[in-house]
Amino acid sequence: MHRLRHFALLAIFALASSLYVAAKDLAVVVNKANDTKALTTADLAKVLKNVTKKWPNGQDIIIVMKDPNAPAMRVVLQKLFGMTAEQVKSLVSSANQGRPNPAFVIADSDDVALKMIASNAGAVGMVDVYAINSSVNVVKVDGKMPLEPGYLLHGVW
Repeated sequence: MHRLRHFALLAIFALASSLYVAAKDLAVVVNKANDTKALTTADLAKVLKNVTKKWPNGQDIIIVMKDPNAPAMRVVLQKLFGMTAEQVKSLVSSANQGRPNPAFVIADSDDVALKMIASNAGAVGMVDVYAINSSVNVVKVDGKMPLEPGYLLHGVW
């Protein structure tokens, strides 16, 4: 009986630990040349939905994101797009159609996203906070930085 209880507690701990590890904090990042330091949730949603297509300096916006079906995108789809993964895929397809430079670029990983953002002056994207490096600038959302209480993209799956 003691051995069964020990096993059950170990199994519960392992499950809880795996759920904690699965949670990610995402950060909104831009190219180093971009002067944008902060965005409101509403403005960020307009950028991501391709309603706002240019930065204040006139530079075209390029949205770098993970596949809309990726688990980390679930909260982003809810809170910023207000769309399903299929609707976002349709938006990406229609926004990129007939353009010499894409409005959206899908990245396979945070490292790829960071490289794309660092090499495109108008790029913006969302990456795991622990992947951030000096090649990009982190943007405040609603006056908060990633990992601060109340940050919009805290603890996404």
